[in-house]
Amino acid sequence: MIHKEGYLSLAVVATISLLLTILTGIFWGNLYQITLFLSIVIFLIVLQFFRNPNRSIALIDDRKILAPADGKIVVIEQVEETEYFHNQRKKVSIFMSPFNVHVNRIPFSGLIKYYKYHPGKYLVAWHPKSSTENERTTTVIAGKYGDALLRQVAGALARRIVHYTPQGLEVSQGEEMGFIKFGSRVDLYLPLNAKILVSLDQKVVGNRTVIAEF
Repeated sequence: MIHKEGYLSLAVVATISLLLTILTGIFWGNLYQITLFLSIVIFLIVLQFFRNPNRSIALIDDRKILAPADGKIVVIEQVEETEYFHNQRKKVSIFMSPFNVHVNRIPFSGLIKYYKYHPGKYLVAWHPKSSTENERTTTVIAGKYGDALLRQVAGALARRIVHYTPQGLEVSQGEEMGFIKFGSRVDLYLPLNAKILVSLDQKVVGNRTVIAEF
């Protein structure tokens, strides 16, 4: 299944690839097959980036905080959260490479208490300052058992963050929260009493891996 955010990108890639292949065939006939092969490879790379596998949840459990994205755990630390809570929080960061699924999902059900978009830089997503200096969104979810802040962070390649859950919306665990094009990360700021169930460098799967429990 292809995500709706990929339709335009795929159409542009397909159109450019077709034109280049035709022009190559007209002016440099002996390079036609090479151009066609490279065009197919590039299209398939972009196609896999926008894949959207079915990750429905059979039984919602809002005490469990599910991974909001596919990727690798690159940060687990206690930090001062300075935008909304203004207190100490457990921070867990998931880095998404260009080859991961880039759909972002709601980790537990609740009310969107706060949302804000921040323009910014495009440092590599694993850079320590990317969470506070890169283009990013901040979303706070208040749930039955606790609350958490989620931050979508654009990376060096990501130039568009898409967000589907405005402030005041009631959301359910597993719903789509948004999408980030190309390499990026998602940060979770959890209460200090949350039990972290993942480790550094662990690969996680959105809507499947349990990051923590309230």
